[in-house]
Amino acid sequence: MKTLIRQGLVVDPSQDLNSQLDVLLQDGKVEAVDSNIELSPDEKAEVIEAQGCVVCPGLIDMHVHLREPGREDKETIDSGSRAAAAGGFTSVMCMPNTDPVIDNESVVRHVLEQGLRAGRANICTAGAVTKGQGGEELAEIGEMKRAGIVALSDDGHPVMNSQVMRRAMEYARVFGLPVLDHCEDKYLSAGGCMNESSVSTRLGLNGMAGVAEEVHIARDVMLSRLTGCHAHICHVSTAEGLQHVRRGKVDGIAVTTEVCPHHFTLADADIKDYDTNYKMSPPLRTRRDLEAMLEGLKDGSIDCIATDHAPHTSLEKDTTFEEAAFGIIGLETSLPLCIEFLLRKEVVSLSRLIELMSTNPARILGLDRGTLKKGSAADVTIFDPEREITVDASAFESKSRNTPYHGWNLHGLPLVTIVSGRIVHDRR
Repeated sequence: MKTLIRQGLVVDPSQDLNSQLDVLLQDGKVEAVDSNIELSPDEKAEVIEAQGCVVCPGLIDMHVHLREPGREDKETIDSGSRAAAAGGFTSVMCMPNTDPVIDNESVVRHVLEQGLRAGRANICTAGAVTKGQGGEELAEIGEMKRAGIVALSDDGHPVMNSQVMRRAMEYARVFGLPVLDHCEDKYLSAGGCMNESSVSTRLGLNGMAGVAEEVHIARDVMLSRLTGCHAHICHVSTAEGLQHVRRGKVDGIAVTTEVCPHHFTLADADIKDYDTNYKMSPPLRTRRDLEAMLEGLKDGSIDCIATDHAPHTSLEKDTTFEEAAFGIIGLETSLPLCIEFLLRKEVVSLSRLIELMSTNPARILGLDRGTLKKGSAADVTIFDPEREITVDASAFESKSRNTPYHGWNLHGLPLVTIVSGRIVHDRR
């Protein structure tokens, strides 16, 4: 079966495309991208009229928590796949802090098989750096690589022992895997539940100093220089932390980084009434840090945008701010937030936005995605950047509802999500 996407604004940074074109998909691959693709009368094809819409390589979120196995009450691979497709994402990468931890071949295969069974977004996974994410003994990296992992991470449980992290990076380089690190010195952040600032003092809450993030970023950049391993800094949130990444890039060190939408749309001063939907890790930082994230997106210091989609049950959030779980969901709000706060405010161009949300994540993870070149996988996202929406958490495909954006008026709606030539979400 063929699918012809007609006369959308095709934006593909991998080919420097930004023009009104047709896209033809056939047998799960991109067959052609041209100004006017004609079908013969006997050719059967589904035609998608895309005038006024953006057609781009499928969006990729390289940092999500799908909670399976172990916490299917929060999210499953199936529900997370539906949320991803609804948000315009054709591929997502799971973090390994599940129960059991994704630290061996059998759990890796289970996750990938569940992803295939769900049949929506492409599901890939990181493997844990250390066994049980305990930070002491390296996991079976080669075994997990053979099973199909595309990265290593102990996300949520930073590897505090620098010697262990050094050895992990040395092994990761041998296997061609990036190491994705949640940078946080747990001793410096101990007991904190929000950013340490005048806001935390006013609210009477224990703070988490930005330096707890920054010292670990500096360490990882130096270890990357030592080992030659590709170090990817997860969810950068402070101005000084981003400076460490910049310096590493200038020095030719293999370091990349991501930022989450909540860190360029919200600051700690936005926390009111102790709403636990504003509690996340890293925490919301100062307005200065927020502006630094926007500047990093603009100048290229930040490589990609990731959601850190972290589903939690209402019981875990309907409690005091100190006791509530860290994290918010993001798969179904990411694209509208990026359009509203980055594209419409002219922080980045449309081509740069697609680079941040598709082309670069594919490159970092070594995925054969993030492009509409002829013969590539037919993963396509079609969205209307002008459509006005009101965020309604009750209508999410995700099993969880923990978002600070409920009721926000934004622009941008994913209309059609196509994975390997098959329409997996359709809002036309």
